[in-house]
Order: sequence, then structure tokens, then C-alpha cells
Amino acid sequence: MSQLTYLIAFLALITLIAVVQVVARRIHVPSVVALMVTGIIIGPSCFDLLYVIADWTTVGLTAAKTTSATLYHVVEALGFLGLVFLMALAGVETNLRLLANERKAVATLSVLTYLLPSLAGFFVYWLFAPEGSAWIIPAVVYASLFASHDVGIVFPVLRELGLMKSRFGVTVLSATIVTDILSLVTLAVCIQLHAMTATATGGGMALVQSISLLEHIDTSALGAWFTPAFLGVIVLFLTAVMLVVPLLWRIVEWVVPQTHETKPTFFVLVVLLMVLFGEMIGINLIVSAFVTGIAVARTPGFRDPKDGVHDKLEAIGFGLVIPFLFLCFGFQADLKTFFGMANGDVDVVRGWLLAGATVLGLVASKVGSGWLALRASGFDGRQAFCAGLMTVPQLSATVAAALIATNLGILGKEFFNAIVVLSLCTAIPFPPLVRFFIVKGHVPFARHRKGATAADEKAVNELEHLDLTV
Repeated sequence: MSQLTYLIAFLALITLIAVVQVVARRIHVPSVVALMVTGIIIGPSCFDLLYVIADWTTVGLTAAKTTSATLYHVVEALGFLGLVFLMALAGVETNLRLLANERKAVATLSVLTYLLPSLAGFFVYWLFAPEGSAWIIPAVVYASLFASHDVGIVFPVLRELGLMKSRFGVTVLSATIVTDILSLVTLAVCIQLHAMTATATGGGMALVQSISLLEHIDTSALGAWFTPAFLGVIVLFLTAVMLVVPLLWRIVEWVVPQTHETKPTFFVLVVLLMVLFGEMIGINLIVSAFVTGIAVARTPGFRDPKDGVHDKLEAIGFGLVIPFLFLCFGFQADLKTFFGMANGDVDVVRGWLLAGATVLGLVASKVGSGWLALRASGFDGRQAFCAGLMTVPQLSATVAAALIATNLGILGKEFFNAIVVLSLCTAIPFPPLVRFFIVKGHVPFARHRKGATAADEKAVNELEHLDLTV
């Protein structure tokens, strides 16, 4: 593959990213949605832009397919880096003072948006479970998919609306992270239980290769103690990150001169190291990158305006690598699923009934649990309804988890197709719906808490001016 192919491909993608974001802002559509739709249109299920470029710049059908596959791998690598940046910046922008103040709302929203959607997912799987097969572990996995949120969609929407430092923004984002941790832990436990069951019955199971130590040791010896032991490992890891990362960053500030351009590089280095260690013990990068961002932001010198590290990171992240993440989300969508042309061995009518039950069950349980949780925490009805809507979108984490479960034989193809339909039906319309409801409904967010201390008031006074017309 020639350098010309790379040049043309990335020229086309960068042009699209720049133009689409500008147009999206002018027509009041979240750039998240615009980039995802762009990814669907230029992705492999539609126009397949990268294959067209590869075919134009190479000779031969085989060479074009190989070249386009290589281009997609490069874009996916940028998307992975974008996900790491996104979660780390989400952690950096999380206001720990407000997080502590809103612990009741965060706990209530986390518990309810985990339990109620989980029950809905478990029920949907039970209705459509294949006859004569073990269904408990697959049903719990499907329930965990219902419980998960998509931080990659929630965070940019909150950021665009200027709600990151509001009570509402901190509550929704923090609860999203907590719920994601719970759902990922549930998935990890189910995968290990499924592996032990398959080994015990002699069925065997080839796990997808990874660097997780859990996939290379015999966890069956722990028996019923596996789950509490794994939870203990997660708690120890998160505690270690919160203690070690600030020390590492202080070393960076001591070694690297002030305002030096390599500080963002060291930030990425620290985040990737924590992500690597987390993956080695079975902790998803979403969790480790987010907690690392929080830990780095705790150091006094990180937000020094003379350094401008935060501004540089946001410019690199939101200006370059994070848009590739949302393009990759669009690339993952398979339009053939909508028309029954994918996986021809699956009954189309049953698949559509399953997809419909999945979408309706998730939307109803997410909106209901979000509304109930924030109403119980003292938010008004419109704010509670917005929280419910924001917990609905499902995409990257959900589809990735469903793909893992399908590859391991836990879920069938029809259930994976239902999750793909769910992701498209929730990730595209709900962010603009939230924005429309907030802007047109003039929903208030800045509120004073009764009995708030001076430190609490200071945190609330740091709210940014909301320019919801942008």
C-alpha cells in the first residue's frame, strides 16, 4: 500500500470530520450523532469509502480488499485512542466536590438504572431463550447489556450542553460510570462462570486471546469465592490508581519544565499504563482511563493556566482522535440487519420480535428508572425525565460486550442482531431528543442545596454559563 493511499484516505476522513462538526453545530445537532451517521454512510455497510479509495489507488481486487482492511484497522486504532482520551478527559472534568455532594443521587440513579433494566433484559431473554439450552448465564449476560450505559455518548452531550459541572451533569455522568462498572463486572463474572461450566462438562471453550490474567489461570479453584475475590481486585486496583497516579504526575511536573510541550505526552503515557495494568487483571479500559483522569486532575499543578495542559489535551482529543471513535461507532453498524439480509440462518420474524422487545424493554426501563431515581433525589420532573433519556443510548460498550459474548458462545446470533438494532435505535435519535427537550423546555439545572456548606456553594458557583443555543 502506497503513501498516496494513506494520504487520500485521511484527507477524506479529516475533511469529513471538520465539515460535519461545523454543519452539525449550525443545525443544532450533537456532533456525536452527526459523526456516527457519517460513519454509517461511509462505512462498510453502505458506501464503503475506504474500499473505494483503496480500489482507486491500488491495482487488483485482492490488493484493494487488503488495503481497505488495513485502512479500517488504522482507523480502529485511532478510535481506540479516542476512547482512551474520551474517558480520561471525562475523569478530568468530573467535579469531585459535587460528586461527594450528590452521592445520594448518584447512588440512587446507579442502583435503579442497574437493577430495573437488568430485570427487563433478563425477562426478554427468558421469553426468547432457545428451547433445551441452559439459559441462566446467557440471561444474566443479556441483563448486563441492558444495564450498561454508553459513556462515550453521554459525556460529549453533557459537555456540548455545558452541564459537566452542574449537579445534573455530575449525577448522570458519575452514575453512568458506576453502572458501567457494575455491568462490566457482571459480564466478566459470567464469562468466567461460563468457562468453568464448559470445562466441567467437557465442552471446552476457546477464549478470545487477551492479556487478562483471568483467562490464563484456573479460577475454578476459587469456586463461589471467585465473585467476591474479583470485586476485591477491582477495589484494590482503583484505590491504587487514586494513590499512585498523583505521585507519578508530581514526578512528571518535577522532571518536565513548566509549559513544556511534552506534558500531554506524559499524560497519555500515564493513562495508557493504567489501562494496560487494568486490562491485565480483567478491568475494562473505560473504568481505568476514567479513574486515571480523576486521579491526575487531583494534583494541584494540573490545571495551572500557565501550563495549559488541559486545553492542549482537549484540543488533541476532541479535535483529532475522539471524532475517529464516533466514526468507528458508525462503521460497526450493519444496515443489513434491519432488512433481514444478515445471518440468513436466523428466523427474520423472530429476530424482529426479539429486537422490538429489546428496544421497548430497554427504553421503558431506562427512562422509568432514571426518572424515579432523580425524583427521589430531589430533582424536578423535567430534570428527572432528561436523566432517564440520557441513560437510554447504547452503542460501543454494549455492542462490544455483546460481540464478546456471541464469540464465546454465550449469546446466539439473533440476540447479537437485536443489540445492533438497539444501538442504532437509541444512539442516533436520543442525544438530539435530549438536546431538544432541554433547549425548548428551558430546563433549569443550577440549584442550591438546603444545608449546603461554603465549600458546597463554591463548587456550585463554578457552574459554566449554559449556551444551549450553540
